[in-house]
Amino acid sequence: MSTGFFDGLAPARFEGAESTNPMAFRHYNPDEIIMGKRLEEHLRFAVAYWHSFAWEGQDPFGGTTFERPWHPQDSMANARLKADVAFEMFEILNVPFFCWHDLDLRPDQGNFADNLATLNEITDYIADKMQTSRTRLLWGTANMFSHRRWMGGASTNPDPNVFAFAAATVKSCIDATHKLGGQNYVLWGGREGYETLLNTDLRLEQDNMGRFLNMVVDYKHKIGFKGAILVEPKPQEPSKHQYDFDAATCIGFLRKYGLENEVKLNLEQGHAILAGHSFEHEIAVAAADDMLGSIDMNRNDYQSGWDTDQFPNNVPEVAMAYYHILKSGGFSTGGTNFDAKLRRQSLDPQDLIAAHIGGMDICARGFKAAAAMITDGGLEQSLSDRYAGWHDPQAKTMLAGDLDTITNRVLNDNINPKPRSGRQEILENYVNRFV
Repeated sequence: MSTGFFDGLAPARFEGAESTNPMAFRHYNPDEIIMGKRLEEHLRFAVAYWHSFAWEGQDPFGGTTFERPWHPQDSMANARLKADVAFEMFEILNVPFFCWHDLDLRPDQGNFADNLATLNEITDYIADKMQTSRTRLLWGTANMFSHRRWMGGASTNPDPNVFAFAAATVKSCIDATHKLGGQNYVLWGGREGYETLLNTDLRLEQDNMGRFLNMVVDYKHKIGFKGAILVEPKPQEPSKHQYDFDAATCIGFLRKYGLENEVKLNLEQGHAILAGHSFEHEIAVAAADDMLGSIDMNRNDYQSGWDTDQFPNNVPEVAMAYYHILKSGGFSTGGTNFDAKLRRQSLDPQDLIAAHIGGMDICARGFKAAAAMITDGGLEQSLSDRYAGWHDPQAKTMLAGDLDTITNRVLNDNINPKPRSGRQEILENYVNRFV
C-alpha cells in the first residue's frame, strides 16, 4: 500500500541525451555496457537515508523547513512510515543500494537497552521490506556525534563510560548491518578530535581510538561478517582538530595500530575540499595504498567554508574521480553513495527525486568520460613516458646502492640533467577533450 508521499511521480526511466524531461535519466542507462560491465555494476549507486529522509532542513542559522509526514521523528510509528517512503523512493529511482546511521532509522531513546530494542525492531521491519525490493544495503554506521553524550568524542572520549556506550552502540550497528546483508560497515568519526590542547591527552585519545578499531575488526571476524570495515576522513568539522583529517592521515593512523590490512577508506568529495584537497587527490592517495573502499559523492559550495553536502553537478571533477577509481580496479564492496541533501528551500517530493536523477546522470557522464580516457590511454602513456627512466636497469641498481656509488657515477659519467617539461597544460587540454 502506497504512502502517497510520491503520488504522481512515475519510476525514473532512461530517455537519452536529447530528452528534456527533468524526471528522466539522460545519461544513466543502468544496462549500458562499458568496459565489459553494466553501468549500474560500475557505479553501484546508494541513497543516503540521513540526508534524504532524516534531515529536516536546518542550517547554522535556521531551523527546520521540511514538513514530512514522518515528522517529528520521535516515534516508532513514524520510523516505520519513513522506511515505507524510503523504499518507495528506492523503487522510483531503481537504485541497487541504500545506507544508514542507526539514528536515521529510529529515534534515540536515551539509553542503550531501548536503543538496541528499537534498532532491532526497525531493522526487522526493513528486512521484511527488502524481501520484495531489489535494493540492498551498501553499509550501515552509528551516529556518535549528534547526542550530547558524544560532545567529547566517542572512542576518544575522556569518560570511559562513553567509550563503553560507543562500543556497545557500534556492536549493535554491526549486528544490524550483518543481519541486513550489508556489504560494508563504516566508522564515521565526526567528533573524534579536539577543540583545544588545554584539556586533551593526544596520546591517550589516539591509543583508545586505535584499540576501538581493533575491537571492531576482531568482532567482524568473530561473527563472520564478510563486508569491509571502512573509516571516513573528516577534517575540521565539527571538531577543530580531527584525528581522521584526510586520507593520508587515516592511512598513517591505520598503519600505526596494525590495521592497514583490515580497514579501508570511505571518501567524501565535500570532506576532501574541507581538507584542502581535490576529490581525485584523496581517491588517488587511498588507491596508491590499496585502501580505497567506497565514496560519498557530493560537493561543497566553493564560496562557503562549511560542508554544504550538495548533489554533484561538475562533470570534470566527477570524471577525474572515477578515472582514479577505474585505474585502481573499480569498486569491490564499495559504491557511490549520495551523501547529499536538498537545499532547504527545495520542499517538494519531486525535488528529492530530481536531485538524485541529476546526481546519477552527472556521475554517469563523468564515468563514461573516465572510461574513455582509460581506453584511449593518453594519460597513462604520458605517465609512462615521464617516468621511463626509472625502468632502466641502471636506475634500479642505483636505488639498491649507496650515496658513494651514486656520487662516483655522477662524476664518472658527467651527469648534468636538463629539466624536462611536465606538460601540465597539454594534459589538461587532453582531459577536456573527454569532458
